[in-house]
Parts: sequence; structure tokens; C-alpha cells
Amino acid sequence: MRKETNDVLEYVDGVVYMSPSPNIKHQRISTFLQGELYNALKDKKCEVFSAPTDVLFDAVNHDDKKIVVPDLFVTCNPDNLTENEHIGAPDFIIEILSPSNISHDIVTKLNLYMKNNVKEYWIIDPLQRHILVYNRDKNNEIRYDVLHVEESIRSKTVPSLELNLSDIFQL
Repeated sequence: MRKETNDVLEYVDGVVYMSPSPNIKHQRISTFLQGELYNALKDKKCEVFSAPTDVLFDAVNHDDKKIVVPDLFVTCNPDNLTENEHIGAPDFIIEILSPSNISHDIVTKLNLYMKNNVKEYWIIDPLQRHILVYNRDKNNEIRYDVLHVEESIRSKTVPSLELNLSDIFQL
């Protein structure tokens, strides 16, 4: 189906999800964060990628494959990159909510990412002006936090990335 359209498509548990084009605020936040991540990762072995780069989660059989297109992701394992996609769980994923994708990012993708051992997942909500942060601790337990516009955030996966949320939400 992907060869028949230029739309952004995701495939999870036998369901095809089509994402509409993001709005301008979404794109501003994504561009800002990609720049900040790029600068934070200079001279490090990790890389940042943005949509529409596919992430293929390992599947036992062809019918079980899961393909998603995160807004941003960081990988620290170059062996997971092919010519066209990232295979396996990235280390860090950021999704920016749009009114049309809230349940997909908060339910479907959250469950997929945590099940596949993504180390850190940020869900940025421009309307509510907060970030939902999911991390794995040293015991691989999932930790959850909500950060608001007046707070700052430091990535556990990319410790050199520290941001004031007001810088994200004023865009």
C-alpha cells in the first residue's frame, strides 16, 4: 500500500493509520527540537531523525510487523539503520500531538514503544502546554512524569539536552 500513496502511513497490529499533514505549530516545535537534538548529539555516536523516517519494530512473522513514523527519534546504534528505515526500537522518541492523533500517540504508540523497550518517550501536547515523559529506570521499570510550561526538562537518554518548556511552547 505504501508504494501507492505519498501519505504518511503507519501499520500496527493489522491496522493502517494515515496521518494528516501536521499544522504549522507542530512543525515549528519539531524543527526546534530537531535542531536542539542535533546540537546536543554533535560528536556523539547517536543521531536524530525526523518524520517521515519509518521505524520497523521486529516481527515474528510478516503479518505481525509494526511500522511507525515518529515525529523525531534518536538512535545510538547505526546497525539498526538501513537505506530506508530504522529497524528495532530507537533509544528516544518524541511525538507532538495534533488533534487528529491524540489517542494514537497516547495509547497505541505508547504501548508499542514501551513493549519494545524504547528507553525514553516524550509526548508533547501543544494545546495543554505540557509534556508526558516516559523513561525506563536502571531496573527497566517504566517511570512517568508530566512537566508543565514553567518547568525545564533534561533527557535521560541525551543528557546534554536540557530545555525550558516555555521555549517549546512559545513557538
